[in-house]
Amino acid sequence: MNQEDKTPYVVTSKSYTAVAINAASKAGEWIKSRLGTVKQLNTKSAVSDLVTEVDKGAEQMIRKLIFTHFPDHALLGEEGVEPGPEASAKALEKVAEEEYLWIVDPVDGTTNYVHGFPFFSVSIALAHKGEVIVGVIYDPSRDEMFVAEKGKGAYVHGKRMSVSGETGLEQSLLATGFPVGRDSTLPVNMAGLAYLAPRVRNIRSGGSAALHLAYVAAGRLTGFWEIGLNAWDIAAGALMVTESGGQITDTAGNPYTLGVRHVAATNGAVHAELVQALKEASATGLDSK
Repeated sequence: MNQEDKTPYVVTSKSYTAVAINAASKAGEWIKSRLGTVKQLNTKSAVSDLVTEVDKGAEQMIRKLIFTHFPDHALLGEEGVEPGPEASAKALEKVAEEEYLWIVDPVDGTTNYVHGFPFFSVSIALAHKGEVIVGVIYDPSRDEMFVAEKGKGAYVHGKRMSVSGETGLEQSLLATGFPVGRDSTLPVNMAGLAYLAPRVRNIRSGGSAALHLAYVAAGRLTGFWEIGLNAWDIAAGALMVTESGGQITDTAGNPYTLGVRHVAATNGAVHAELVQALKEASATGLDSK
C-alpha cells in the first residue's frame, strides 16, 4: 500500500508532499538495494564520516524527480558541499533568497550504512521563503515514512504522530550524536553527554540526526540534541517535531532557523530543562561555533 493511500489528507500527484514522498521512497529503495555492495570508501572530513557513491546516486535521483515537477525551484543537498561549517554556511547563503528551496540529505547515517547498521534515512524538506513547509524522512530498513506538512500535522504509516508525555528529564530517553570535529564539536557534545547521562533515564545514539528527530516527533524519544549539524540534517525533522506538538530550538533556546547547527528538540515539556542543563555543562557549542 503506498503512502498516498494511507495518509488521511488528499495528495495530488503534483503536490509538494507527494513529490517528496515519491523521491524519498524511490531513493530509499535504491539505497537499500545497494546495501552491502559498498567497497570503495573515501573519507570526507574525518575517518568517521564516510561517504559512498550511493550518496551521490541517491541525490541525483531525488534532484531529477523534484526538478521534473518543479524546474524553477532551488535545491540544497549534502553532496557537492565541501565538509565543514564554513562551506555549509556558504552553501545555505547562496540559496537563502530562493522562494522555494528543497533541502536534501540522500543518506543521513552514512557510517551506519557502510557498516550495515540499519539506522539510516533519506531526508527531504521544502522551505518557502526560509520556512520549512514539508518534511519527509524515510527509513528504508523499517519501511517507515514520516511525513509532515505545515499546519496539517505529522504522520507515520498514515497515523498522526504526537510527542511523548514525560514531564521531567529524570524520566526522559534522550538521543545525541558524536560529531566529526574531534578537536572542536566532539568535546562539547561529550561534555553535554557526561552532564546529562546521570540526570536522565538513558541516552541513545543511533547515528542519524534526521531519524532521531522523527523519533522525537513519534514519541519514541523524549528529546534529542547535537552540536555541529547542517541544514539538511535538521530541516525535515524540525517541522515534524513542531507539527507533533514538540519544540525545536538551538541549544541555547533561540528559535530554529535553517542556519541552526547546534540543535535541541524535545516533547516541549522537558525543553527548558534540557537547554538549562546544556548551558550548565557549557555544552551549547554556541561559544565555540
